[in-house]
Amino acid sequence: MQVFKFGGASVKSADNIKNVTSILSKYKSSELLVVVSAINKTTNKLEELTKAYCTGEKDPFELLAEVKSDHFTILQDLFNDPNHPAFDDINNCFVEIEWILEEEPQDSYDYLFDQIVSIGELVSSKILAAYCTHIGIPTQWIDARNYIQTDNTHREAQVNWELTEEKIRRDLPSILDNQVIVTQGFIGSTSENFTTTLGREGSDYSAAIFASCLNAEDITIWKDVPGVLNADPKWFEKTELIPELSYTDAIELTYYGATVIHPKTIKPLQNKKITLSVRSFLDPESPGTKIRTTNQTLPVPSFIFKVNQVFISILPRDFSFIVEDNLSHIFNLFHQHRIKVNMMHNSAISFSVAIDDTGKNIDTLLVELEKRYKVSVARGLELITIRYYNQQTIDRVLVNKEIIRELKDSYTCQMLVKNIDE
Repeated sequence: MQVFKFGGASVKSADNIKNVTSILSKYKSSELLVVVSAINKTTNKLEELTKAYCTGEKDPFELLAEVKSDHFTILQDLFNDPNHPAFDDINNCFVEIEWILEEEPQDSYDYLFDQIVSIGELVSSKILAAYCTHIGIPTQWIDARNYIQTDNTHREAQVNWELTEEKIRRDLPSILDNQVIVTQGFIGSTSENFTTTLGREGSDYSAAIFASCLNAEDITIWKDVPGVLNADPKWFEKTELIPELSYTDAIELTYYGATVIHPKTIKPLQNKKITLSVRSFLDPESPGTKIRTTNQTLPVPSFIFKVNQVFISILPRDFSFIVEDNLSHIFNLFHQHRIKVNMMHNSAISFSVAIDDTGKNIDTLLVELEKRYKVSVARGLELITIRYYNQQTIDRVLVNKEIIRELKDSYTCQMLVKNIDE
């Protein structure tokens, strides 16, 4: 039994969807479950729509019209028949958003976000399933919300693994005997049947949940890159494919910010010893990267870059020590304001962190921190992480850079830097 996950770039056009189905046609005789992300950029557009609805700064109906146009263009390119039932099916999904927009916003932003943004995965999976059926691949569309059960933490829902596994094992194996299952990434449901999401880029995690609960042999994440590279091509002209990774190295890379795999994805697979492959949907014959139990370390140093970093230094106002009570209070504030720490360092009288510049929530965090501490802030910085570093690799990334803070252990070097010419 296998699980495939296709991201938004793989289904962004009719031609891309046809390419996906050409890949699936080679596996249609196998037990195969397919997880699909929202069509390219749709999640961002629906997030913008949600903000417009809650703030009144833009017309959300205009933004919705743009999203609908993107999807109906794809449908028209896939199906010659304008009366194909897929058109009504997709339109009915968007009607759910229209019903929300017709009322004044009453619920919390996070709740509304999940109800609106989740539609992106529903429509992309319906389109793919409809086209699979159209070309003769026996396919069953299922609603992931009927299976992935979560708590009520909207936008960062926690999975109820016991209940999720019970539901998946009860229904899906019998379907997989005869049909390819197409479902959604990123979304789940509470016990009250309210839609939740698993965090941005959570479709990889969804695929891992299904794979773990079904005891899959392997899972393949299909990307527009040849596999896991040792650096992002937008930062390095020459990158190298890593043919094999241990679970440990994969977890470390995702923890430090590598975006090729979602951080939550690895652990459920490691627990069941399920091999994860990262392959290119543009070159499906290429083997890509395999992540599995292995003693092999990374064959080359790996580089991770995070820009738009904010460096916050926190000192007690009375120059007392940074003790457990202070740290507990600080981390509780980070949690309340949805702040994820990328780098941290503490001394006897100070505690410092580097975080992504996520906007207003940082400003409100700083207001809370300044009630109890002296706080200094530097913005516009860059965080460079090198896994399996040496001095040559460090020198390579420090051209025209000044180190603000540096942390090293045996395998990993993190450097918070700013451009010298700024």
